[in-house]
Amino acid sequence: MRAELDLADIQGGILRAYGRQGFPKARYFFLNVRDPAKGRRFVEAVRPRITTAARWKNPDRGEPLMRTRNPRVKDVVRAEGVPDYPGEVQLLKPKVAINIAFTFYGLVALQISTRTLRGMPDEFIDGMEQRAAILGDDLYLDRRDAVWRNSRGETRVHLLVSMNAEMNPDGTPIPELDEETAWLRGLCDQSEGGIVLLDGTGPEGAKWQEMSAILSEEGGRKWPTNKEHFGLSDGFGDPVFEGQLSGEAERLRMVGGGKLLPDQSWAPLATGEFLLGHADEAQEIPGAAMPIEFSRNGTFMAYRKLHEDVGAFDAYIKEQGARYARMFGIADPAEAEEIVKAKLVGRWSDGVPLMAAPTFAQWTAFKAELAAAHAADDKPKLAQIALRFTDFTYRTDPAGTTCPVTSHLRRANPRDMLDPHFGDLASSDGSALINRRRILRRGLPYGGTNAADGDHGIIFLAICSSLFRQFEFVQQQWMQYGLDFNAGSDTCPIVGNHDPEAKLVIAADSAGGRPFICDRMPQLVEPRGGDYFFIPSMTALRMIGMGIVDPT
Repeated sequence: MRAELDLADIQGGILRAYGRQGFPKARYFFLNVRDPAKGRRFVEAVRPRITTAARWKNPDRGEPLMRTRNPRVKDVVRAEGVPDYPGEVQLLKPKVAINIAFTFYGLVALQISTRTLRGMPDEFIDGMEQRAAILGDDLYLDRRDAVWRNSRGETRVHLLVSMNAEMNPDGTPIPELDEETAWLRGLCDQSEGGIVLLDGTGPEGAKWQEMSAILSEEGGRKWPTNKEHFGLSDGFGDPVFEGQLSGEAERLRMVGGGKLLPDQSWAPLATGEFLLGHADEAQEIPGAAMPIEFSRNGTFMAYRKLHEDVGAFDAYIKEQGARYARMFGIADPAEAEEIVKAKLVGRWSDGVPLMAAPTFAQWTAFKAELAAAHAADDKPKLAQIALRFTDFTYRTDPAGTTCPVTSHLRRANPRDMLDPHFGDLASSDGSALINRRRILRRGLPYGGTNAADGDHGIIFLAICSSLFRQFEFVQQQWMQYGLDFNAGSDTCPIVGNHDPEAKLVIAADSAGGRPFICDRMPQLVEPRGGDYFFIPSMTALRMIGMGIVDPT
């Protein structure tokens, strides 16, 4: 039976990646509760403006939300008029999508009952700072933004209010974002010190974290892209779970985004992997904070600000590209640099996976095929091409000669690679281990793109039912360790911690080729702070605001 979700009870940022749905601008506000009663009144004042996952009226389906040359399954579905989400149309699409989340100490400050709080998972109670050694963040604690370094007492982060907004043709946020910002600040002022907006979200002590998709310009108009500051395309293959999408959208997008079945078909993941109060991949409904109405349809989120060292990345790619060109006789340095970049990531810079286009020549042919389909407005062809961005496994590449075993893409979602029979082409099992480690990835880039050493990177949001089993496992075991991939202690080439001997091995093919080692990797990404948050349902928000959380 098909899962039916109460979309109006679920906060919209869980099911919707706002950046890809017409909201390329964002502001995140961090607040401290100093008076419980005033804090609850604040929650009640915010609650009516919360954007839920309910279907939107007039979703502007005729215009792609991310202006790129990459076809996405979602964009093809939208162009054909297929509803993204199940359920009846209930609401007009907002200009600004607003959501709210709470740290454990935020719930304490709002005087949620002890019997409810003690049902929360240990890692959420600890918070991200206390788990720094598990995440590999302990090396960078003194480099965090002030809002995280000073998260103590009356400057502790208790609440996160997020605002994702549409954009004007000139690339600026729509005026409604300033209006909602003024409204939020007015609520804080009205509380007379009961709830305080914290500053220190950047090097200049900004009052909020500003974010924006990286923009391109075409025909005098600016468009959001799916690029980040390293120039890489992002946002492919996000998990798809039961009840999240309508039937046709689910059928298309679960390919590569769901779980792999023994017959090599794809199915949506269990709802409980991403929403509390629902059955997970173990066919269980995990224990949660009581009463069940408080937890059901809520979830957890890891907020991480990740600084990208663009100068170090560009210099390293140039250096390794020159070595690669000399070793393999490539005349064009730019071609060698693109190859090295793709081997580190697992995708070419426009998002085409190496498993779909293993060589530079095949990538060039792929792009030409895509351009021709765009020129002809051939929707069936575009749909077929879009699936190639996500419909692949690693069974035919056990040694990583096509896509290196420890590339970022293969670490983040190993797909079938951890199947006990991996490498045996007669076997086609998926892996329950991988199905239980998936996370919904949300967020946007922050900062400018000019200064190589400036304040820019990605605000990375990982949404899942279990921070320990999903987010922390992936971060510790797959990003900061290599044993699952037979790579010893080699870390992820993009987001891992790199000591002076950090490397990526590009395996030699079986035809007598030579391996290539990207050695002496610099540190490319550093955490600048963050914390763990609980994203409650609308029902739970009502209970919090009214102060009626009854654990019995």
